[in-house]
Amino acid sequence: MTAQRELAQAVAAEYGQVDIVFLNAGISIWQPIEAWTEDMIDRSFAINVKGPYFLIQALLPVFANPASVVLNTSINAHVGAARSSVYAATKAAFLNMAKTLSTELLVRGIRFNAVSPGPVETPLYDKLGIPDAYRAQVNEDIRATIPAGRFGTPDEVANAVVYLASDESRWTVGAEIVVDGGRTLNG
Repeated sequence: MTAQRELAQAVAAEYGQVDIVFLNAGISIWQPIEAWTEDMIDRSFAINVKGPYFLIQALLPVFANPASVVLNTSINAHVGAARSSVYAATKAAFLNMAKTLSTELLVRGIRFNAVSPGPVETPLYDKLGIPDAYRAQVNEDIRATIPAGRFGTPDEVANAVVYLASDESRWTVGAEIVVDGGRTLNG
């Protein structure tokens, strides 16, 4: 929590207040239930849930009125993908914050929304520990689950974030935009 307070103090000193926050940090570890340890689960929740939560808390005195916070969650908060139990649980918890924190903080002019991407061409998939020999097959297997027939792009997700952060969405509160090429249509 020290790092979050220091960041909030730096923002206050440099800018005075913050109008928009996009919380996008996180880790994605996919493995069977037998492989998880308590320490690994604690680390996943610390990075994906506790860190952003306490950053929001630290930023409370710095938020402008009005302010917009966009949380980057994942379709895995909705889809029961094998080997994703802990990652999906962290993203579901984070997604719920869009509703609960909007309810609590809207009176202070701070609204929360979420964007939930599906598979996106980012370095994240390189960090999942998939051996290079199987990577092309894994990509094809993932692509086959997306009705649009391809991975999304960071720009496509960014467009949704820009909308939720902007005044164009000022009547949008506690909502989620799923950006997944149709991945969750049948899942």
